[in-house]
Amino acid sequence: MRPAHIALAALVAAVWGVNFVVIEIGLDHFPPLLFSALRFLAAALPAVVFVGRPKVAWKWIAGVGLVLGVAKFGLLFTGMDRGAPAGLASLILQVQAVFTALFAFAVLGERPGRVRAAGMAVALAGIAVAAVDEGASGPLLGFALVIAAAVCWGVSNVLTRKASPSDALNFMVWVSTVPVIPLLGLSLLMEGVDRDLAALRSLDWTGAGVILYVAWVTTVFGFGAWGWLLRRHPASSVAPFSLLVPVFGMSSAFLILDEPVSPLRWCAAALLVGGVALTTLPGRRRRPRTAVREQEPPTSGRA
Repeated sequence: MRPAHIALAALVAAVWGVNFVVIEIGLDHFPPLLFSALRFLAAALPAVVFVGRPKVAWKWIAGVGLVLGVAKFGLLFTGMDRGAPAGLASLILQVQAVFTALFAFAVLGERPGRVRAAGMAVALAGIAVAAVDEGASGPLLGFALVIAAAVCWGVSNVLTRKASPSDALNFMVWVSTVPVIPLLGLSLLMEGVDRDLAALRSLDWTGAGVILYVAWVTTVFGFGAWGWLLRRHPASSVAPFSLLVPVFGMSSAFLILDEPVSPLRWCAAALLVGGVALTTLPGRRRRPRTAVREQEPPTSGRA
């Protein structure tokens, strides 16, 4: 990768890491489900004009939109609203790589090798250490909701792989149109009309800036740049940069929100990031038997 492309990949990881701090700030202005709905509304409506018609079947757009947009982000925002710290959430969500591998094995038949299986075990050990740390210092409900969000992210990754979109930005923009109405409905039902109206009436520049960041900077720019890099470089070269997301997430939460990082949390971070790194390693390709046989010398002149 060129130095400029490496810098772009690192910038995307930084944008996604700082996003957790921005979400934490936004939750002071909006209820979590309404906040998530506004995020997708702001990302989808202006962008559909520029990306053109969807390039994959609507069943995949709807499926990923419901699982990723409604379930994953609804659970993530609610979990952070219920006490999951921003830095910890940025770390725990990376276990989605483990769930993606498990679901890919169950649905797509992609059997993980020994190295990937070991990485999954190490990452799950990191989750256990983080759970112990969170149980000693904070509410477990928010932690559990973030884990559930990672599970939903894994499901959406398998659906996205089945969809095989040729244009990541086009796909993500159209996916963003799906969650708006379901999330608004859930917000009215669970958070209440009065609370939603109060949040909208008190909208200020900080609240507007938060929505623009999570919608345009994180979603449109982030996924657009990531897809651009994946079209020009192998996924094995681009994907490891996502491991920088919890680094930026935890450090920005420490610097901006004064979130403490305990020794147990550092241990959990090392286990989880190391395990995810092993999980995302490309598997070894076996040479097909037919190719080997064709290279064998004939055993007789007649052959």
